[in-house]
Amino acid sequence: MLKKPTDELNKLLEDVAPEELDAYLEKNRKYMADAERAFYYYMKDVIDEKRLKMNFVYSTAGLSQSYGEQIVHMTKHTKDRDVILRLCIAGRFSVEETNRALKLYKMSELYAKDPRDACLIVAINRRIYDLFKIDDILTEHGFDVLSAQEK
Repeated sequence: MLKKPTDELNKLLEDVAPEELDAYLEKNRKYMADAERAFYYYMKDVIDEKRLKMNFVYSTAGLSQSYGEQIVHMTKHTKDRDVILRLCIAGRFSVEETNRALKLYKMSELYAKDPRDACLIVAINRRIYDLFKIDDILTEHGFDVLSAQEK
């Protein structure tokens, strides 16, 4: 997927009439996310931007390379939100980047009113990317750890 700022696409859409939508979509298709692969493209872009290697992210998240690739490439789907959170934390994602990844994976974003999520938000905001330290914070407050077991 080539990059074009969303603001620029939004500006273009202001002048598009419904009957011109097909032409707009055709002309700008290369800048749009493939709904089936949006999570993969987003993860890859953010991790590349941070100059990290995918293998590092998988191992830091406690995932085997094959399982991590299946999740990121979306050839295997997980219902375990913590797996996506671990990938984001291992990838040094900000809260905003983590929420975008969760949303693209069709999972609920981190929610400040959820006490466990609040602990995760604080850790991420403080750039605590060590899963063991985050597990300690969660345990200290009586919450489940970000389990590193593959499911």
